Amino acid sequence: MNLLPTATSTDVEDRQPRVAVLPVGSFEQHGRYLPLITDTAIACIIGQEVADAYPVHLLPPITMSCSHEHAAFPGTVSISAKTLFAVIDDIRASLARSGISKLVIINGHGGNYVLSNIVQEANVDGPAVSLFPLSADWDRARDHASLDSDRHADMHAGEIETSILLHAAPELVREGNANADHDGGPPSLPPSPGHEGVHHIRRDRLSVLRHRGQGQSRAGQPDRQLRRPLRSPRHERLKPAEPTRTFLEGFLL
Repeated sequence: MNLLPTATSTDVEDRQPRVAVLPVGSFEQHGRYLPLITDTAIACIIGQEVADAYPVHLLPPITMSCSHEHAAFPGTVSISAKTLFAVIDDIRASLARSGISKLVIINGHGGNYVLSNIVQEANVDGPAVSLFPLSADWDRARDHASLDSDRHADMHAGEIETSILLHAAPELVREGNANADHDGGPPSLPPSPGHEGVHHIRRDRLSVLRHRGQGQSRAGQPDRQLRRPLRSPRHERLKPAEPTRTFLEGFLL
């Protein structure tokens, strides 16, 4: 898949968007079978779904963010929270000069806590920035796709991330994932607040490939698991939870 938007300046002029969509990912370890760009790819996939459903200005992704909890893993690169804040602030200012005053941030990395602060500050004088998806949105996607794991057990590089990539960008998933379930075990040291799951990843690879209690591979299933939430009718795509739906669709419509 193409992770970058291909619209021309004329396309944007004809569309006259009032809202921009900014995917924010990361460049961090996702184990042996998923690439360092996993969070960026997923943010772009969700952003493209939004752009297919609404007349928005889809922006290219921010590909590095706050992945400091993964610093010990080779390949991971982070920027500071203040840098991410400044980049998004500059993007908002540039968009405003072109007449686009609202921004939807599509966050693909759970460690980007600063994004909530950006939204909080930006909306002091009225709705200006929305953050999507939130925890309730991910929970609804899991329920809708009948995934095996919950959000706590599948915090990183597991069922839902692998399923989304197998559905939308299967070329990014390495062979061997079907037999790579992994329990990270308890942490050797007390984790820092909010990072408990980084050390204890109960479904680190692809639990969705196994039947409950049978341990039999069902390769090819995950790409269908996420088909429903990703390819549902237009009015369903951005209705993951009642509070988010009201606020986000108020931006987009």
